[in-house]
Parts: sequence; structure tokens; C-alpha cells
Amino acid sequence: MSEKQEYRNACITLHQPWASLLVHGIKRIEGRSWPAPVRGRVWIHAAAKVPEPETIQAMEHFYREIYAVDGVTDVVFPEFYPTSVLLGCVNVVGCVSLPELANWKSLSEGVRLEGQTQFCWLCEDPQKLVIPLEMRGWQGVYNLQRKIADAAPRGLRPVNAPTQMKFPMPVSLESSSERDGLESEETGQPQTKSLNPHLSPKLKASIQGAQAAANQFRR
Repeated sequence: MSEKQEYRNACITLHQPWASLLVHGIKRIEGRSWPAPVRGRVWIHAAAKVPEPETIQAMEHFYREIYAVDGVTDVVFPEFYPTSVLLGCVNVVGCVSLPELANWKSLSEGVRLEGQTQFCWLCEDPQKLVIPLEMRGWQGVYNLQRKIADAAPRGLRPVNAPTQMKFPMPVSLESSSERDGLESEETGQPQTKSLNPHLSPKLKASIQGAQAAANQFRR
């Protein structure tokens, strides 16, 4: 991904159920094998593949468990996971590596557990379209077509997310030496987190289920 490209109305296509979970404010970390080339509003488009019920179940279980770690038990999931449509947008406020997220001590444990990939895009201020717009998606980050970009903002509405996420910028790790040691482990390949042995068996199972669901797709 080139960071020199200019984005006027940046958009990214995600598979379901991840796309709707992001727009509904349940998902706060967008995981990628490459760093975010854009900051600010990013539109979220749902890919054409219809999600398997097992995939939806695995991801809803994962988010139910990691929110419970932070004492949040009233997570309301989307009723539907539509495909081939523009769903809404989020505000990408930053991007950190997986080790940076895991050691960002001012974040809650549930948010830190959400990161499972090499790069973690930090997403705030989710908004959804009242009526999703049918459109074709593309790989990577791309610009919305002008007519869609002009029409879509008028249909945005705030969402009732489980929590109002605000990342405490800048990133604050436990120590610079710990940060340097962790960052040196980057290999340029998709990266997953080793499970903390102190996690409960139920939480471990939910994380493993989410990882298995995501492994259907190579990002």
C-alpha cells in the first residue's frame, strides 16, 4: 500500500460479519497485514460473499466475550449482515502494530484483546447509512465514486455502540525497551497473537474461534 496516494472519499471493502460489526461500533480495531494509509473518515463497504452462520456465531461470541472482560454485557448485534452494499463509515484515528496494541496500558483489556493481526487500525465515531447503497467494492483502500460520495453523507446516522470508543492518543506503552523489543519481531507476514495462559478457557475458545473465522480470507 502506498502512503503517497491521496484519498478524497476513502473506502475499504470488508467481508461480513466484520463490515457490519465495524459500522455498528462493536468492532473497534480493523486488522490488516499492512498499515493504514489514511486517516479520517473511511467508508465501509460489505463484500459480496454471504457469511456462513458459523462465522457470524464465532465473531459474535468473540465480541461478547471480550466486552465481558471490560464489564460490558449488553452488546446488541446487527439483525442482518447485508452484502454488496455501502454500510456507513468510521473515523480512522491511527494505526499501531499488534505488539504496540497489546502493550498499550491505557487501553482496556478487552480492546487490547481485540487485536489479532500485524497492524491494527484504530476506529472511532461509527455511523451507519439508514439505507445501505448497492455498489461494487475493490481491493485495498480506494476512492468512492463521486455520485456515491456526494449522496452517502446525507444518509448517515449515529449508532448506539456498546461503548463510545476514544483512543487515548498518543500510544503509551509500558516501556521504550519493551516496545523496541516487540517491534523488532515484525516479519512482514500476517501476525497473530499468542494466547495469554491466564485467560479463561471460554475466552481462549472465543479468540481461537475468531481467528479460525478470519483465516478464511487472506487480507
